[in-house]
Amino acid sequence: MNQIEILRFALRGLLANKMRSALTTLGILIGVAAVILLVAVGEGSSQSIQQNIQRLGANTLTISPSFSGGGGGGGGGMRAPGGTGGNTGPRTQARQLSLADAEALTDRTLAPSVRSVSPVVNASSSTAAYGAASHAISQFVGTYPSYFEAVNKPVARGTYFFNDDVLAARKVVVLGRTVVEELFGAVDPIGKQISVSGVPFTVVGVLKEAGSTGMQDADDVAIAPLPAVQQSLSGFGSLGQIVVQATGAETTTSAQAEVTAILNQRHGITNNNPDYRILNQATLQETVSEATGTFTVLLAAVAAISLLVGGIGITNIMLVTVTERTREIGIRKAIGAPRSAILGQFLMEATLLSLVGGLSGVLVAFVGTRFTIAGIEPVLVPSSVVLALGVSLGIGLFFGSYPANRAAKLRPIQALRHE
Repeated sequence: MNQIEILRFALRGLLANKMRSALTTLGILIGVAAVILLVAVGEGSSQSIQQNIQRLGANTLTISPSFSGGGGGGGGGMRAPGGTGGNTGPRTQARQLSLADAEALTDRTLAPSVRSVSPVVNASSSTAAYGAASHAISQFVGTYPSYFEAVNKPVARGTYFFNDDVLAARKVVVLGRTVVEELFGAVDPIGKQISVSGVPFTVVGVLKEAGSTGMQDADDVAIAPLPAVQQSLSGFGSLGQIVVQATGAETTTSAQAEVTAILNQRHGITNNNPDYRILNQATLQETVSEATGTFTVLLAAVAAISLLVGGIGITNIMLVTVTERTREIGIRKAIGAPRSAILGQFLMEATLLSLVGGLSGVLVAFVGTRFTIAGIEPVLVPSSVVLALGVSLGIGLFFGSYPANRAAKLRPIQALRHE
């Protein structure tokens, strides 16, 4: 008996019990689709988180105070009483971040791995108005031109401001897409003047759309020269942040060490309890990648249980099939069918069930990845498709081998006597 005849007999056996075959196939379908979809959700989640991190720049360090306290003081970094801010150990004095701290970080001798330093202040409760339209801006940032490159905020229209604008404290501003839509609608904002808490600012540029970052709209932002924001909106207090851009992704760690040494010396830190914290984007990205990778593997492992259940279902169905067709097996053996033909037929039936279920599962998973799941856009991983389909075929062969062997070992006389 050749392979074509074995295939024909296998198809005939499966079609004789369409409902049973369909239910068995459904178990494999669910398992394969679950594995592919959950891996796609894990990959989509991983890429989304990494994209959000990369928006700040992979070679960026963000320095912020590690204590809460008053924001007063001049550019020299006035001392203020502060708590531990999440750190352990006592602290009798703490210094807020100052413009002098930011200037110290630009020393090429002490910090050769630092490419740019951008001091940042945030003006709270900033309401912008243009004509009859008004909008409460989520983030009104005062900083230097280097900030745009450091945090990966390119300009889509117009231009960003320059160092001359900072030195002259010109009231110019670059707006995010959300602010533009709320204030101007379809009107070109370049060159127009808006009022921010009663202070006039001229729009010189519009940022490229960034999208939402969790609960925060990354496009609801306005960026202006640091002195202009300090004079008009925030006052000349401490800095909210200092954004440091390393010379490259590979020098981010050394840049962090250099920044730490400078700030420790300026703030008089002699123990392991600084009054500031540094967020390393490269380290954060590596940590997130490892965590999301583990999460994806866990999801795939949970989904693989469905495949195992489907394989057990194949075993049960094939055992029932062998029992029902015992007399048929006996007749075929009596007229000369070899053991290999019986074995091949039942293995072929189990493999066909797995193959049809696996291919159907791939199709269902592909359709499923076209939709957003729990706020995440799934990303189809080709290796998961190959692996899930291969495992489903392996399950068919593995779990179908016992019933097939049982059928092939039946003695003709015993099979013919079976009722």
